[in-house]
Amino acid sequence: MVEEMKSEMAEVTPLKRGDVVKGKVTKVEDNQALVDVGYKFDGVIPISELSSLHVDRVSDVLQEGQEVEVKVLRVNDEEDKLILSKRAVDAERAWAELQRKFESGETLEATVADIVKGGLVVDVGVRGFIPASLVERHFVEDFSDYKGRTLPLKVIEIDPSKNKLILSHKAVLEEEAEKKKQATLESLQEGQVIEGTVQRITDFGAFVDIGGVDGLVHVSELAWNRVEHPSDVLTEGDKVQVKVLKVDRDNERISLSIKETQPGPWEKVGDEIKTGDVVTGTVKRLVSFGAFVEVYPGVEGLVHISQISRKHIATPAEVLEEGQEVRVKVLDMMPEQKRISLSIKDAEQEEARKELQNIDRNNNNGGLNVTLGDVFGDQLRRLK
Repeated sequence: MVEEMKSEMAEVTPLKRGDVVKGKVTKVEDNQALVDVGYKFDGVIPISELSSLHVDRVSDVLQEGQEVEVKVLRVNDEEDKLILSKRAVDAERAWAELQRKFESGETLEATVADIVKGGLVVDVGVRGFIPASLVERHFVEDFSDYKGRTLPLKVIEIDPSKNKLILSHKAVLEEEAEKKKQATLESLQEGQVIEGTVQRITDFGAFVDIGGVDGLVHVSELAWNRVEHPSDVLTEGDKVQVKVLKVDRDNERISLSIKETQPGPWEKVGDEIKTGDVVTGTVKRLVSFGAFVEVYPGVEGLVHISQISRKHIATPAEVLEEGQEVRVKVLDMMPEQKRISLSIKDAEQEEARKELQNIDRNNNNGGLNVTLGDVFGDQLRRLK
């Protein structure tokens, strides 16, 4: 009998405070777990020593028969007490690994365990905190749907002595965005047409995201016709086709154009206006040799000074002013050269001829018995 007792005592693993040992869970209770670590009696892991985060039930972390590594916190043979900690072992390993990732800039993953005032809490072997400002690149008002989500994170601040660990999901997103931006800058070519999203509208144009980098569409490049303010034609969030005009990779500046992706007015005007047509236009500019009249959005034609009036004038300003609507006849269409020749006096003559024809037709159909000379007098003689 004595020999058997000596044999059993020889098999017992001697333990002291600070030892790290492996054991098997023999019983799970509400507030503690019993673990066989090869000692004279089972050790106890209090619920507070299970995890760095709050645990409601021991069964949420451990089950009977599970192998676990623990640290000895206290041994009292006289009272048959052996207090163990799973949390201490997890924390020591975690701090070492977290320090390594902090120094290398490596990314780690963790599941959001709780939402607290000011941010999110995760368990990475120790308690980690993600401040609200470091969760996303944009402002987040409600974090309720983040619980249970697994996020890639970077260690921003670490201090094991104060049990302090600050993590950032935003830093991962910004790193990814920077890589995407550099890849986009390298791949962009002048003349390329791509899709983008309007990010921001200013007085002088619109900034469009074309793949992680914003390019500027100047107000003059928004449309072929004049645009008073970019907000008149664009809204933030709009999907638009843009043409790359210029890429400055060193300064990360990109010039874009929306109008260059659309048929220009000179390409479309030929389908709307033909030589010989009489149309209404707006006087845009007066110059010494004539007037430029817009006859189609973005298309101006020249009325030479000799084609403004049948009477002699010294300057176009004698009979015309900017913004005035006038009827003009198209003398010559040259869209390829972006030139149109117009005449105001020929338009007047053309309309006078049509009116004469209408009156003559009415006479022949039993209308008023008057002569053309009675109606138009000298004007008729000039036309003849």
